[in-house]
Amino acid sequence: MKKLNILVILFSSLLFFAGCEEEYSLGEITTPSNLSVSFELVGQDEANPFGDGTGFVNFTATAENEINYTYIFGDGTNNEVSADGNMMHRFSLPGVNTYNVTVLAVGTGGVTTSKSIQVEVFSSFSDEEAIAFLTGGSSKKWYWAADQPAHTGLGPNFVDGTNHTFAQWYAAAPFEKTCMYDAEFVFTQTDGGVSFEQTAGSAFIPGTYAGKIGVEGDVCHGEDVLPSLYGVKNVTFAPANSIATEDGGYRGTSFTISDDGFMCWYAGTSTYEIIEITDNILRVRVEEDDTFAWYHIFTSTKPSESAGEIDVEYTNLVWSDEFDTDGAPDAVKWDYDLGAGGWGNNESQTYTNDAANVSISNGILKITAKADGGSYTSARLKTQDKFEFTYGRVDVRAKLPTGGGTWPAIWMLGANFPDAGWPACGEIDIMEGMGNNPGHIQCALHTPSSSGATENMESTTVADASEEFHVYSVNWSENQITFLIDDEVYYTYAPEDKNADNWPYNADQFLIMNVAMGGSLGGTIDPAFVESSMEIDYVRVYQ
Repeated sequence: MKKLNILVILFSSLLFFAGCEEEYSLGEITTPSNLSVSFELVGQDEANPFGDGTGFVNFTATAENEINYTYIFGDGTNNEVSADGNMMHRFSLPGVNTYNVTVLAVGTGGVTTSKSIQVEVFSSFSDEEAIAFLTGGSSKKWYWAADQPAHTGLGPNFVDGTNHTFAQWYAAAPFEKTCMYDAEFVFTQTDGGVSFEQTAGSAFIPGTYAGKIGVEGDVCHGEDVLPSLYGVKNVTFAPANSIATEDGGYRGTSFTISDDGFMCWYAGTSTYEIIEITDNILRVRVEEDDTFAWYHIFTSTKPSESAGEIDVEYTNLVWSDEFDTDGAPDAVKWDYDLGAGGWGNNESQTYTNDAANVSISNGILKITAKADGGSYTSARLKTQDKFEFTYGRVDVRAKLPTGGGTWPAIWMLGANFPDAGWPACGEIDIMEGMGNNPGHIQCALHTPSSSGATENMESTTVADASEEFHVYSVNWSENQITFLIDDEVYYTYAPEDKNADNWPYNADQFLIMNVAMGGSLGGTIDPAFVESSMEIDYVRVYQ
């Protein structure tokens, strides 16, 4: 009897499941039908037939048997998905342009019905300067500013309802993410706009996003894992939507890389808001969501991690000026170069010893370049015949001036300059900056074998050089000359064969500090320039 009951139950169960299978079948795959697409240009009226210049267009799509809609805008931006068929999009190519917009109504099983329409819309947005910086007027490479703290980092998107601007929560240390620093990013100006391509290196995928694209997180991946990372992509520009807008005191421009492209660090989006851009610096923010934003710094000068180390530690303080006494610089320690004449570099300033150009207040020496009725004045301090030395370390804590045409410098010249002349005397440029290229810092050595546009030089990026004090240093021994910023080495000069042509650095040198205007390195002076100062907290020499 028990066996019969079991058989009845099993038979009934089979009938039940068979009935369920028939009742819950997937059914037919249906193709969306009656797809209709319409649009409205924002701000369109009789006076503005192609819209109000913002480039915004509101789209509406309807269909039967659809699940969602995919919009392909035809302007090089990424496709977007709409659940209800409504979509707002901003076209940003300057002028009146016609775009072929395609809408896909997606049905069960992924089958689609498509419809294309033409949209003619006007955009008044333009940032030709940003494009010129990115492309260099033709084609230009960018790199991670890997030698700078916070070249990538995470911070809040909003603080008290206002967008944020820096990596408050996490900031990468110099060369921390070693796997991604071979990356090269090329922006190219084309007949149709701007293109982007990562031509070398891999991409870092934070663990937060790895699952979304099905790869291992917190490591770098190359083309074999991320084929969409590579290849030429279009770049479109639009007004930024956050604090990076012009009203917030920042650039006011964002750019989007097509085909889900990104600049090496995947954050789930292809849109970058420009916080700052110059010839050598690109600072951007990438909004992850309402809570998080990533912050990146790129540079057009590839940083080097192989600068070496200092070979001799100099710790005995032999000379210094802390600028603790208000007024003029200490005449026991400093003298002046005075007058005009271009100073060998086609400079435009006249050097004076006037208090308006050089003074000490509250522990800070200020060397101030000023516009003066169509000409310019400034100051150049030197320790010639007052303090000269051979071998040692120099530390100068300084904040640099701003303004196109300013050329601040902290440097040294051979004490035999009056007799030997230049470049036989040897010149050591500890720090040179350029107001036309903010954040670009370089060091150089001028010798008989390499003077003028010397090949013995290096540059790096200090994004806040005009906002914060940094320590610019040189460590000079009988074997090598090493340059540092904030105690980080970024260039070492150490020729194997030291002769009079490449090593005039075995005799005394003296210190010089000045702010030039224009000239071979300062470049074009901003017509609106009024005045700006290089501020020096201290100068210290160790042996």
